Amino acid sequence: MGEIAEIAHMSKRTIDYYTSIGLLKAERSKSNYRIYSDESLDDLKFIEECKSLHFPLDEIRRKLEMRKAKDIRESEVEKHVSAVTQQMKQLHSDLFDLQSILEKMDEQQKEKLTNNLSLLKTALMKSILNVTS
Repeated sequence: MGEIAEIAHMSKRTIDYYTSIGLLKAERSKSNYRIYSDESLDDLKFIEECKSLHFPLDEIRRKLEMRKAKDIRESEVEKHVSAVTQQMKQLHSDLFDLQSILEKMDEQQKEKLTNNLSLLKTALMKSILNVTS
C-alpha cells in the first residue's frame, strides 16, 4: 500500500478508506499484504478527478462501475450524458454570474482568474473532443 500511496501522492489512510468502502480493489499476498494493480492506480487518479469536481462517493462508485462495465446499457449512458449536460449548463450559468464579479476586480486579479478559467476551458474542450471522436 505504501508504494501506491507514494505514486498516487496520497496517504495510506485514504487508500485504506477507498479500499474499505469498495472503491478500490486489492489482491492479497500469501502474507496478507494488499497488492494493487496498475488499474488501481488509474482508479485512484479517476477518483481524485471526481472528488475535485465535488462528486459524492456514491456517484464516483457508479462512474467507476460504468468505466469497467463490459456490457453498458444504453439507458445508463443516456442518464450519464443527461447528468453531464446538466452539470455543464450549471457551470455555464455559474461562469456567467462570475462575469459581473470579474468586472469589478483589478486587472491583476482578473488576469489570474481569467487565465485559470482559460486553462479549464481548454481541458474541458479536449475532454469533449476525446469523447466525441
